[in-house]
Amino acid sequence: MNTDRAECGHLTEFSAQLARQLDAFLTFQHPDAMQQANAWRLALDQPVPEEGIGIEKVLMELGQWVIPNGSPIPYPGCTAFITTGATTIGALATLAGAIASPQRLGLTAFNLLEELSLDWMARMFELPDTMKGLYSSGGSVANLVALGAARQAAFENVGIDPAREGVVRQCRLYASAECHHSVQRAVAVLGMGRHSVCKIETDDQGRMCPAALRRQLVADQETALLPVAVIANAGSTNRGAIDPLRAIGDIARAHGLWFHVDGAYGLPGILDPRVRHLYAGLELADSVIVDPHKWLGAPVGIGATYVKDRELLNRAFTQEAATYLEGACTTEGVSHSMDNLGIPYADMGVELSAPSRGAVVWALIREIGIAGLRERIIRHNDLARHVAERARTHPDLEVVSAPTLSICGFRYLSERWDDLNDLNRRIHRRIVQRGLAIPSTTMVNGVLAIRPCFVGARTGLKEADELVDEVLTVGRDVAKMSDDPAG
Repeated sequence: MNTDRAECGHLTEFSAQLARQLDAFLTFQHPDAMQQANAWRLALDQPVPEEGIGIEKVLMELGQWVIPNGSPIPYPGCTAFITTGATTIGALATLAGAIASPQRLGLTAFNLLEELSLDWMARMFELPDTMKGLYSSGGSVANLVALGAARQAAFENVGIDPAREGVVRQCRLYASAECHHSVQRAVAVLGMGRHSVCKIETDDQGRMCPAALRRQLVADQETALLPVAVIANAGSTNRGAIDPLRAIGDIARAHGLWFHVDGAYGLPGILDPRVRHLYAGLELADSVIVDPHKWLGAPVGIGATYVKDRELLNRAFTQEAATYLEGACTTEGVSHSMDNLGIPYADMGVELSAPSRGAVVWALIREIGIAGLRERIIRHNDLARHVAERARTHPDLEVVSAPTLSICGFRYLSERWDDLNDLNRRIHRRIVQRGLAIPSTTMVNGVLAIRPCFVGARTGLKEADELVDEVLTVGRDVAKMSDDPAG
Protein backbone atom coordinates (compact mmCIF):
# COMPACT_ATOMS: atom_id res chain seq x y z
CA MET A 1 0.00 0.00 0.00
CA ASN A 2 1.16 3.52 -0.75
CA THR A 3 1.53 4.94 2.75
CA ASP A 4 1.73 8.49 1.40
CA ARG A 5 -1.77 8.08 -0.07
CA ALA A 6 -3.08 6.17 2.92
CA GLU A 7 -3.08 9.27 5.12
CA CYS A 8 -4.91 11.46 2.60
CA GLY A 9 -8.43 12.45 3.58
CA HIS A 10 -7.81 12.25 7.33
CA LEU A 11 -6.66 15.83 7.84
CA THR A 12 -9.71 16.73 9.92
CA GLU A 13 -9.18 13.82 12.29
CA PHE A 14 -5.44 14.30 12.61
CA SER A 15 -5.57 18.09 12.92
CA ALA A 16 -8.21 17.80 15.66
CA GLN A 17 -5.91 15.50 17.60
CA LEU A 18 -2.98 17.88 17.11
CA ALA A 19 -5.14 20.82 18.14
CA ARG A 20 -6.03 19.10 21.40
CA GLN A 21 -2.36 18.52 22.11
CA LEU A 22 -1.50 22.14 21.36
CA ASP A 23 -4.42 23.43 23.44
CA ALA A 24 -3.05 21.42 26.35
CA PHE A 25 0.38 22.98 25.78
CA LEU A 26 -1.12 26.48 25.82
CA THR A 27 -2.48 25.95 29.34
CA PHE A 28 1.20 26.10 30.39
CA GLN A 29 0.63 23.53 33.12
CA HIS A 30 3.54 21.36 32.00
CA PRO A 31 7.02 21.55 33.55
CA ASP A 32 9.93 23.07 31.68
CA ALA A 33 11.54 20.76 29.13
CA MET A 34 14.73 20.45 31.18
CA GLN A 35 12.81 18.99 34.13
CA GLN A 36 12.40 15.71 32.28
CA ALA A 37 15.12 16.00 29.68
CA ASN A 38 16.46 12.48 30.17
CA ALA A 39 13.06 10.94 29.43
CA TRP A 40 12.30 12.75 26.17
CA ARG A 41 15.87 12.53 24.94
CA LEU A 42 15.84 8.77 25.49
CA ALA A 43 12.48 8.44 23.74
CA LEU A 44 13.38 10.61 20.73
CA ASP A 45 17.09 10.06 20.14
CA GLN A 46 16.72 6.86 18.16
CA PRO A 47 18.46 5.54 15.03
CA VAL A 48 16.86 6.46 11.71
CA PRO A 49 13.99 3.97 11.24
CA GLU A 50 14.06 1.50 8.39
CA GLU A 51 10.28 1.15 8.54
CA GLY A 52 7.87 3.96 9.32
CA ILE A 53 5.44 3.76 12.22
CA GLY A 54 2.57 5.62 10.54
CA ILE A 55 0.96 8.96 11.15
CA GLU A 56 -1.15 7.89 14.16
CA LYS A 57 1.88 6.79 16.17
CA VAL A 58 3.88 9.84 15.11
CA LEU A 59 1.08 12.07 16.38
CA MET A 60 1.07 10.11 19.63
CA GLU A 61 4.81 10.68 20.04
CA LEU A 62 4.40 14.37 19.23
CA GLY A 63 1.79 14.64 21.95
CA GLN A 64 3.74 12.63 24.51
CA TRP A 65 7.34 13.71 24.00
CA VAL A 66 7.69 16.71 21.71
CA ILE A 67 4.92 19.26 22.29
CA PRO A 68 4.95 19.16 26.13
CA ASN A 69 8.71 19.71 26.02
CA GLY A 70 8.61 22.68 23.70
CA SER A 71 9.80 26.23 24.19
CA PRO A 72 8.65 28.59 26.98
CA ILE A 73 8.63 31.48 24.50
CA PRO A 74 4.79 31.37 24.02
CA TYR A 75 4.29 31.51 27.81
CA PRO A 76 2.73 34.88 28.75
CA GLY A 77 5.36 35.41 31.44
CA CYS A 78 8.24 35.03 28.98
CA THR A 79 9.40 38.56 28.16
CA ALA A 80 13.02 37.65 27.49
CA PHE A 81 13.47 38.49 23.85
CA ILE A 82 11.58 40.36 21.15
CA THR A 83 9.81 37.25 19.99
CA THR A 84 6.64 35.55 21.07
CA GLY A 85 4.29 32.69 20.42
CA ALA A 86 2.01 32.89 17.42
CA THR A 87 -1.61 33.85 17.90
CA THR A 88 -4.17 31.20 17.01
CA ILE A 89 -5.12 32.75 13.66
CA GLY A 90 -1.46 33.14 12.74
CA ALA A 91 -0.83 29.44 13.35
CA LEU A 92 -3.97 28.42 11.46
CA ALA A 93 -3.15 30.62 8.47
CA THR A 94 0.35 29.14 8.40
CA LEU A 95 -1.14 25.65 8.28
CA ALA A 96 -3.50 26.74 5.51
CA GLY A 97 -0.62 28.04 3.43
CA ALA A 98 1.53 24.97 4.06
CA ILE A 99 -1.18 22.77 2.58
CA ALA A 100 -2.95 24.95 0.01
CA SER A 101 -0.04 27.06 -1.26
CA PRO A 102 3.37 25.62 -0.37
CA GLN A 103 5.07 28.29 -2.53
CA ARG A 104 4.22 31.98 -2.86
CA LEU A 105 4.35 31.81 -6.67
CA GLY A 106 1.47 31.49 -9.13
CA LEU A 107 -1.72 33.44 -9.82
CA THR A 108 -3.46 32.36 -6.64
CA ALA A 109 -5.32 34.02 -3.79
CA PHE A 110 -2.24 33.41 -1.65
CA ASN A 111 -0.04 35.30 -4.11
CA LEU A 112 -2.49 38.20 -4.13
CA LEU A 113 -2.37 38.33 -0.34
CA GLU A 114 1.43 38.69 -0.41
CA GLU A 115 1.09 42.11 -2.00
CA LEU A 116 -2.17 43.12 -0.33
CA SER A 117 -0.93 42.43 3.19
CA LEU A 118 2.32 44.28 2.52
CA ASP A 119 0.31 47.27 1.32
CA TRP A 120 -1.95 47.05 4.37
CA MET A 121 1.03 47.19 6.73
CA ALA A 122 2.52 50.11 4.82
CA ARG A 123 -0.70 52.07 5.28
CA MET A 124 -1.06 51.02 8.94
CA PHE A 125 2.45 52.18 9.77
CA GLU A 126 2.24 55.38 7.72
CA LEU A 127 4.88 54.54 5.15
CA PRO A 128 4.88 56.60 1.93
CA ASP A 129 2.54 55.41 -0.83
CA THR A 130 5.57 54.85 -3.06
CA MET A 131 6.98 52.14 -0.79
CA LYS A 132 6.54 48.52 -1.85
CA GLY A 133 7.52 45.48 0.16
CA LEU A 134 8.91 41.97 0.16
CA TYR A 135 8.59 39.23 2.76
CA SER A 136 11.55 37.26 4.09
CA SER A 137 12.33 35.05 7.06
CA GLY A 138 12.81 37.84 9.61
CA GLY A 139 14.62 41.04 10.49
CA SER A 140 18.10 39.70 9.75
CA VAL A 141 17.25 38.91 6.13
CA ALA A 142 15.01 41.98 5.89
CA ASN A 143 17.99 44.16 6.81
CA LEU A 144 20.15 42.30 4.31
CA VAL A 145 17.63 42.93 1.52
CA ALA A 146 17.33 46.63 2.37
CA LEU A 147 21.08 47.12 2.56
CA GLY A 148 21.47 45.19 -0.69
CA ALA A 149 19.31 47.85 -2.32
CA ALA A 150 21.40 50.56 -0.63
CA ARG A 151 24.61 48.99 -1.94
CA GLN A 152 23.14 48.76 -5.43
CA ALA A 153 22.12 52.42 -5.39
CA ALA A 154 25.45 53.66 -4.03
CA PHE A 155 27.55 51.80 -6.60
CA GLU A 156 25.24 52.65 -9.49
CA ASN A 157 25.75 56.31 -8.58
CA VAL A 158 29.45 55.86 -9.41
CA GLY A 159 28.79 53.82 -12.55
CA ILE A 160 29.24 50.30 -11.16
CA ASP A 161 26.76 47.40 -10.98
CA PRO A 162 27.88 45.60 -7.79
CA ALA A 163 25.49 42.67 -8.30
CA ARG A 164 27.17 41.95 -11.63
CA GLU A 165 30.72 43.24 -11.13
CA GLY A 166 31.20 42.80 -7.38
CA VAL A 167 32.12 45.22 -4.60
CA VAL A 168 35.17 46.95 -6.04
CA ARG A 169 35.53 49.79 -3.54
CA GLN A 170 35.81 49.97 0.22
CA CYS A 171 32.50 51.05 1.68
CA ARG A 172 31.21 52.88 4.72
CA LEU A 173 27.83 52.59 6.44
CA TYR A 174 26.74 54.63 9.46
CA ALA A 175 24.63 53.10 12.21
CA SER A 176 23.66 53.78 15.78
CA ALA A 177 25.94 52.23 18.36
CA GLU A 178 22.81 50.33 19.44
CA CYS A 179 21.96 48.97 16.01
CA HIS A 180 20.98 45.30 15.82
CA HIS A 181 23.94 42.99 15.25
CA SER A 182 22.26 41.61 12.11
CA VAL A 183 23.37 44.83 10.40
CA GLN A 184 27.03 43.79 10.61
CA ARG A 185 26.24 40.32 9.32
CA ALA A 186 24.17 41.67 6.44
CA VAL A 187 26.98 44.01 5.43
CA ALA A 188 29.45 41.12 5.61
CA VAL A 189 27.26 38.86 3.46
CA LEU A 190 26.88 41.68 0.94
CA GLY A 191 30.66 41.81 0.57
CA MET A 192 31.19 45.21 2.15
CA GLY A 193 32.77 43.86 5.34
CA ARG A 194 31.67 44.12 8.96
CA HIS A 195 34.28 46.80 9.65
CA SER A 196 32.63 49.06 7.09
CA VAL A 197 29.92 49.79 9.67
CA CYS A 198 30.80 52.95 11.57
CA LYS A 199 29.04 53.08 14.95
CA ILE A 200 27.70 56.54 15.81
CA GLU A 201 27.50 57.47 19.47
CA THR A 202 24.15 57.63 21.25
CA ASP A 203 22.73 59.85 23.96
CA ASP A 204 21.83 58.71 27.46
CA GLN A 205 18.54 57.31 26.15
CA GLY A 206 20.20 55.18 23.49
CA ARG A 207 19.32 57.41 20.51
CA MET A 208 21.78 58.20 17.74
CA CYS A 209 23.30 61.68 18.05
CA PRO A 210 22.77 63.63 14.79
CA ALA A 211 25.70 65.94 15.51
CA ALA A 212 28.04 62.95 15.86
CA LEU A 213 26.73 61.53 12.58
CA ARG A 214 27.32 64.84 10.82
CA ARG A 215 30.89 65.08 12.15
CA GLN A 216 31.71 61.55 11.01
CA LEU A 217 30.31 62.14 7.52
CA VAL A 218 32.35 65.31 7.13
CA ALA A 219 35.51 63.55 8.34
CA ASP A 220 35.01 60.67 5.90
CA GLN A 221 34.74 63.05 2.96
CA GLU A 222 38.53 63.21 3.07
CA THR A 223 38.85 59.46 2.50
CA ALA A 224 38.36 57.18 -0.50
CA LEU A 225 35.55 55.31 1.23
CA LEU A 226 32.28 54.97 -0.70
CA PRO A 227 29.45 56.05 1.63
CA VAL A 228 26.49 53.68 1.24
CA ALA A 229 23.81 54.23 3.89
CA VAL A 230 22.76 55.70 7.20
CA ILE A 231 20.90 53.22 9.43
CA ALA A 232 18.55 54.42 12.17
CA ASN A 233 16.46 52.58 14.77
CA ALA A 234 12.72 52.89 15.19
CA GLY A 235 12.73 50.90 18.41
CA SER A 236 16.14 49.49 19.28
CA THR A 237 16.47 45.93 20.53
CA ASN A 238 18.27 46.95 23.70
CA ARG A 239 16.00 49.68 25.02
CA GLY A 240 13.29 50.36 22.45
CA ALA A 241 14.92 53.69 21.61
CA ILE A 242 13.65 55.62 18.60
CA ASP A 243 16.37 57.65 16.92
CA PRO A 244 15.58 61.25 15.84
CA LEU A 245 14.47 60.13 12.39
CA ARG A 246 13.84 63.53 10.83
CA ALA A 247 17.21 64.97 11.82
CA ILE A 248 19.04 61.81 10.68
CA GLY A 249 17.04 61.61 7.46
CA ASP A 250 17.80 65.23 6.64
CA ILE A 251 21.52 64.61 7.16
CA ALA A 252 21.44 61.50 4.98
CA ARG A 253 19.62 63.38 2.23
CA ALA A 254 22.04 66.32 2.43
CA HIS A 255 24.93 63.90 1.83
CA GLY A 256 23.13 61.95 -0.88
CA LEU A 257 22.99 58.77 1.21
CA TRP A 258 20.46 55.98 1.43
CA PHE A 259 18.41 56.28 4.64
CA HIS A 260 17.42 52.94 6.18
CA VAL A 261 15.14 52.59 9.22
CA ASP A 262 15.23 49.37 11.23
CA GLY A 263 11.74 49.06 12.68
CA ALA A 264 11.79 45.26 13.03
CA TYR A 265 10.46 45.53 16.57
CA GLY A 266 9.33 49.09 17.02
CA LEU A 267 7.64 50.23 13.80
CA PRO A 268 4.13 49.20 14.96
CA GLY A 269 4.64 51.53 17.93
CA ILE A 270 3.55 54.34 15.63
CA LEU A 271 -0.03 53.22 16.37
CA ASP A 272 0.30 54.43 19.97
CA PRO A 273 -0.74 58.12 19.79
CA ARG A 274 1.44 58.93 22.80
CA VAL A 275 4.65 58.16 20.89
CA ARG A 276 3.54 58.67 17.28
CA HIS A 277 5.38 62.00 17.10
CA LEU A 278 8.69 60.19 17.62
CA TYR A 279 8.33 58.64 14.16
CA ALA A 280 8.35 62.03 12.39
CA GLY A 281 10.78 61.78 9.50
CA LEU A 282 9.91 58.19 8.65
CA GLU A 283 8.72 59.44 5.27
CA LEU A 284 12.34 60.35 4.43
CA ALA A 285 13.42 56.70 4.53
CA ASP A 286 14.52 54.90 1.38
CA SER A 287 13.94 51.55 3.12
CA VAL A 288 12.17 50.34 6.25
CA ILE A 289 11.86 46.90 7.81
CA VAL A 290 9.30 45.41 10.21
CA ASP A 291 8.83 41.91 11.65
CA PRO A 292 5.21 40.69 11.80
CA HIS A 293 6.47 37.81 13.95
CA LYS A 294 7.03 40.27 16.76
CA TRP A 295 4.20 42.62 17.73
CA LEU A 296 1.70 41.36 15.15
CA GLY A 297 1.80 37.83 16.60
CA ALA A 298 2.79 35.92 13.46
CA PRO A 299 4.69 32.64 13.73
CA VAL A 300 8.45 33.16 13.71
CA GLY A 301 9.84 33.41 10.19
CA ILE A 302 8.11 36.50 8.78
CA GLY A 303 9.90 39.81 8.20
CA ALA A 304 9.19 42.53 5.65
CA THR A 305 11.39 44.98 3.77
CA TYR A 306 9.99 48.14 2.17
CA VAL A 307 11.82 50.25 -0.39
CA LYS A 308 10.83 53.31 -2.38
CA ASP A 309 12.17 51.78 -5.60
CA ARG A 310 11.52 48.04 -5.72
CA GLU A 311 13.23 47.77 -9.10
CA LEU A 312 16.50 48.29 -7.21
CA LEU A 313 15.83 45.00 -5.44
CA ASN A 314 15.45 43.29 -8.79
CA ARG A 315 18.79 44.63 -9.98
CA ALA A 316 20.49 43.75 -6.69
CA PHE A 317 19.14 40.21 -6.29
CA THR A 318 17.97 38.89 -9.64
CA GLN A 319 19.08 35.35 -10.39
CA GLU A 320 18.28 36.00 -14.07
CA ALA A 321 15.80 33.91 -16.03
CA ALA A 322 15.75 30.13 -15.79
CA THR A 323 14.23 28.06 -18.59
CA TYR A 324 12.42 25.76 -16.17
CA LEU A 325 10.81 28.72 -14.38
CA GLU A 326 10.14 31.74 -16.55
CA GLY A 327 10.50 29.60 -19.66
CA ALA A 328 7.55 27.48 -18.55
CA CYS A 329 5.25 30.50 -18.13
CA THR A 330 3.44 32.96 -20.36
CA THR A 331 1.94 36.43 -20.21
CA GLU A 332 -0.54 35.78 -23.02
CA GLY A 333 -3.80 33.87 -22.85
CA VAL A 334 -3.50 33.30 -19.11
CA SER A 335 -6.25 30.93 -17.97
CA HIS A 336 -4.54 28.80 -15.30
CA SER A 337 -2.90 29.82 -12.03
CA MET A 338 0.37 28.23 -13.17
CA ASP A 339 0.46 30.08 -16.48
CA ASN A 340 2.37 32.84 -14.70
CA LEU A 341 4.57 33.10 -11.60
CA GLY A 342 2.85 36.28 -10.41
CA ILE A 343 4.89 39.09 -8.88
CA PRO A 344 8.54 37.90 -9.15
CA TYR A 345 9.42 38.12 -5.46
CA ALA A 346 12.16 35.53 -5.93
CA ASP A 347 14.17 38.09 -7.91
CA MET A 348 13.84 40.75 -5.19
CA GLY A 349 15.54 38.96 -2.32
CA VAL A 350 17.59 35.90 -1.40
CA GLU A 351 14.88 33.24 -1.30
CA LEU A 352 13.58 31.29 -4.28
CA SER A 353 11.59 28.81 -2.22
CA ALA A 354 9.43 30.68 0.26
CA PRO A 355 6.12 30.01 2.01
CA SER A 356 3.01 32.12 1.54
CA ARG A 357 3.64 34.55 4.38
CA GLY A 358 1.19 37.19 3.18
CA ALA A 359 -1.86 35.08 4.01
CA VAL A 360 -0.67 34.91 7.62
CA VAL A 361 -0.27 38.68 7.94
CA TRP A 362 -3.57 39.24 6.13
CA ALA A 363 -5.33 36.91 8.60
CA LEU A 364 -3.78 38.64 11.60
CA ILE A 365 -4.94 42.05 10.44
CA ARG A 366 -8.38 40.81 9.35
CA GLU A 367 -8.94 39.25 12.76
CA ILE A 368 -8.34 42.28 14.98
CA GLY A 369 -7.95 45.23 12.59
CA ILE A 370 -5.91 48.34 13.21
CA ALA A 371 -7.94 49.06 16.35
CA GLY A 372 -7.09 45.68 17.86
CA LEU A 373 -3.40 46.02 17.12
CA ARG A 374 -3.39 49.56 18.51
CA GLU A 375 -4.98 48.28 21.72
CA ARG A 376 -2.31 45.58 22.01
CA ILE A 377 0.56 48.02 21.48
CA ILE A 378 -0.82 50.54 23.95
CA ARG A 379 -1.37 47.73 26.48
CA HIS A 380 2.21 46.51 26.12
CA ASN A 381 3.64 50.01 26.34
CA ASP A 382 1.53 50.51 29.46
CA LEU A 383 2.99 47.34 30.97
CA ALA A 384 6.53 48.66 30.54
CA ARG A 385 5.50 51.96 32.12
CA HIS A 386 3.81 50.08 34.95
CA VAL A 387 7.00 48.13 35.69
CA ALA A 388 8.99 51.37 35.61
CA GLU A 389 6.57 53.05 38.02
CA ARG A 390 6.77 50.17 40.48
CA ALA A 391 10.56 50.27 40.26
CA ARG A 392 10.64 54.04 40.85
CA THR A 393 8.47 53.83 43.96
CA HIS A 394 10.08 50.80 45.62
CA PRO A 395 13.18 51.45 47.77
CA ASP A 396 14.83 48.19 46.65
CA LEU A 397 14.43 48.80 42.92
CA GLU A 398 15.85 51.29 40.42
CA VAL A 399 14.91 52.15 36.84
CA VAL A 400 17.96 51.74 34.61
CA SER A 401 16.33 52.46 31.27
CA ALA A 402 12.96 54.22 31.16
CA PRO A 403 10.55 52.83 28.57
CA THR A 404 9.80 54.51 25.28
CA LEU A 405 7.90 51.52 23.89
CA SER A 406 7.34 48.16 25.60
CA ILE A 407 10.87 47.57 26.97
CA CYS A 408 11.88 48.58 30.50
CA GLY A 409 15.25 48.12 32.23
CA PHE A 410 15.40 47.98 36.03
CA ARG A 411 17.46 46.37 38.78
CA TYR A 412 17.47 45.29 42.41
CA LEU A 413 19.42 47.35 44.96
CA SER A 414 21.22 46.13 48.06
CA GLU A 415 23.71 47.93 50.27
CA ARG A 416 25.19 44.54 51.18
CA TRP A 417 26.55 43.98 47.66
CA ASP A 418 29.33 46.04 46.15
CA ASP A 419 28.84 44.58 42.69
CA LEU A 420 25.21 45.19 41.79
CA ASN A 421 25.76 43.83 38.29
CA ASP A 422 26.75 40.49 39.78
CA LEU A 423 23.82 40.60 42.19
CA ASN A 424 21.28 41.22 39.45
CA ARG A 425 22.86 38.60 37.21
CA ARG A 426 22.35 36.05 39.97
CA ILE A 427 18.79 37.27 40.56
CA HIS A 428 17.99 36.93 36.88
CA ARG A 429 19.32 33.37 36.60
CA ARG A 430 17.33 32.25 39.63
CA ILE A 431 14.14 33.90 38.34
CA VAL A 432 14.46 32.14 34.99
CA GLN A 433 15.06 28.80 36.70
CA ARG A 434 11.95 29.28 38.83
CA GLY A 435 10.01 29.80 35.60
CA LEU A 436 7.19 32.07 36.74
CA ALA A 437 8.70 35.08 34.95
CA ILE A 438 11.32 34.87 32.21
CA PRO A 439 12.92 38.25 31.38
CA SER A 440 16.30 38.84 29.78
CA THR A 441 19.11 41.18 30.83
CA THR A 442 21.05 43.88 29.03
CA MET A 443 23.82 46.36 29.71
CA VAL A 444 22.97 50.07 29.79
CA ASN A 445 25.93 52.40 30.21
CA GLY A 446 27.82 49.71 32.11
CA VAL A 447 24.87 48.80 34.32
CA LEU A 448 23.25 45.36 34.11
CA ALA A 449 19.49 45.70 33.89
CA ILE A 450 16.72 43.13 34.09
CA ARG A 451 14.95 43.71 30.79
CA PRO A 452 11.38 42.61 30.08
CA CYS A 453 10.03 43.24 26.58
CA PHE A 454 6.25 43.00 26.32
CA VAL A 455 5.12 41.83 22.88
CA GLY A 456 3.11 38.64 23.52
CA ALA A 457 -0.57 38.82 22.64
CA ARG A 458 -1.39 36.75 25.75
CA THR A 459 0.69 38.90 28.14
CA GLY A 460 -1.09 41.29 30.51
CA LEU A 461 -0.85 43.17 33.80
CA LYS A 462 -0.75 39.92 35.80
CA GLU A 463 2.53 38.91 34.15
CA ALA A 464 4.06 42.37 34.59
CA ASP A 465 3.28 42.37 38.32
CA GLU A 466 4.50 38.78 38.71
CA LEU A 467 7.83 39.79 37.21
CA VAL A 468 8.36 42.69 39.62
CA ASP A 469 7.24 40.54 42.55
CA GLU A 470 9.70 37.81 41.51
CA VAL A 471 12.58 40.30 41.36
CA LEU A 472 11.73 41.48 44.87
CA THR A 473 11.28 37.99 46.31
CA VAL A 474 14.35 36.47 44.69
CA GLY A 475 16.34 39.66 45.22
CA ARG A 476 15.80 39.50 48.98
CA ASP A 477 16.90 35.85 49.04
CA VAL A 478 20.00 36.39 46.91
CA ALA A 479 20.99 39.58 48.75
CA LYS A 480 21.19 37.57 51.99
CA MET A 481 24.09 35.68 50.42
CA SER A 482 26.32 38.75 50.68
CA ASP A 483 28.35 37.16 53.45
CA ASP A 484 29.11 34.28 51.12
CA PRO A 485 28.61 35.59 47.54
CA ALA A 486 29.98 32.36 46.07
CA GLY A 487 27.28 30.34 47.82
